Amino acid sequence: MISTTSLIALFVGVALLLLLILFFRVHAFLALLICSIVTGLIAGLDSAAIIDTVKNGMGGTLGFVATVVGLGAIFGGILEKSGGAQAIAQYMLKKFGEDKSPLAMLLCGFVVAVPVFFDVAFIILVPVIYSLQKRSGKSLLYYAIPLLAGLAITHSFIPPTPGPVAVADILSVDLGSVIFIGFIVGVPTALVSGLFFGKYISQRIHIDAPVNFEEIDAKMELPSPSVIFGIILVPIILILLNTGIKSDLIPIKNESIRDVLLLIGHPFTALIIANLIVWYVLGISRGFSKDELFKISSESFKPVGTIILLTGAGGVFKQVLVDTKIGEQIANTLTDAGIPIIFFAFIAAAIVRVLQGSATTAMITAAGLVSPLLMVGESYSGMSLACIVIAIASGASIFSHVNDSGFWLVSQYLGTDEKQTFRSWTMMTSILAVCGLVMSTLLFYMF
Repeated sequence: MISTTSLIALFVGVALLLLLILFFRVHAFLALLICSIVTGLIAGLDSAAIIDTVKNGMGGTLGFVATVVGLGAIFGGILEKSGGAQAIAQYMLKKFGEDKSPLAMLLCGFVVAVPVFFDVAFIILVPVIYSLQKRSGKSLLYYAIPLLAGLAITHSFIPPTPGPVAVADILSVDLGSVIFIGFIVGVPTALVSGLFFGKYISQRIHIDAPVNFEEIDAKMELPSPSVIFGIILVPIILILLNTGIKSDLIPIKNESIRDVLLLIGHPFTALIIANLIVWYVLGISRGFSKDELFKISSESFKPVGTIILLTGAGGVFKQVLVDTKIGEQIANTLTDAGIPIIFFAFIAAAIVRVLQGSATTAMITAAGLVSPLLMVGESYSGMSLACIVIAIASGASIFSHVNDSGFWLVSQYLGTDEKQTFRSWTMMTSILAVCGLVMSTLLFYMF
């Protein structure tokens, strides 16, 4: 059972975190550090121990996350500026045709969000769904909801996007396992929350595209879709290869060959290789100057700074729970009460998400709470741990509403009022979260 002191420390820490973010509007990075120190003090750590905990938690987390997220940002930045997202959209629409364009948009979102941030990808692809609405006369939601579902699911479930990378690192889960489970969970979740719900809600809410919008220039020279797909798949395949070799699913007897494959399949090396390819194939060979590519790379770092620092602060919070033994006590309490850890992970992320809006903060806070629980009691397979990562990502996706910037982004670009946005976007994120939990839970018990 959790002791009274530990319970008070945890309650005060989490309550203070929410108070600082919601009421005083303190940035989540600073709020996480403050609540970590306060939790440690109440739980009995002395000043020297708290400072060591902050350093160890921050340093131990950022070594991996900062590298992966930084490399992923450059990769996505060049892909975005080269017109890769538009190339994929046009290819999907051509292959699936007008009748199956919602499926095309869902798959487009699913692929594009691997290298490109959710909000950037949505803004880039909005003209595509505007054009589809004008041609068909159907509700804009018929195309927008599938696109948004594809973008949101990949952004939350499948590395190397920052959210799952951060959670996987805090929980010490192999990225290849998260990619595998994220894909298995993501496909049916996308179909239910994007395709099926999109069709349903578009019959009840009719939205027209804006009268004045800039259509994508059909004559604009875009990169080959097959090249884009190939480049995106390079780091994913290499990371999955690394996981397969480490788990002996891919037996390699020659130690030299095995070491080389493990090296190029590590997320660091895999993303460096992908960056070199995209630098030349979508950059130099398409007429970008070295100065232009340098500028694109530098600008791509701007949105990731917050994510990296938040992840480090989440690592500090986790380390406090480890060093104070609060995590061990929570694990024992959950075991005695018969509460599965995967449900606790989902609920913790969902509560923080609904209260303060940021999916990233919700994922990192929940990961900090769950990580110490995995260090005691029952041991889990790599795939089971990946299911917990996806459960956290699902909880952090639930019920996007007025305290989430994504809610207003969608409302602005789709031209929906608050009520319509709740009925469409908010409901879609909730369906996505529940489907993600159901699928990840089923897989959790299978593995």
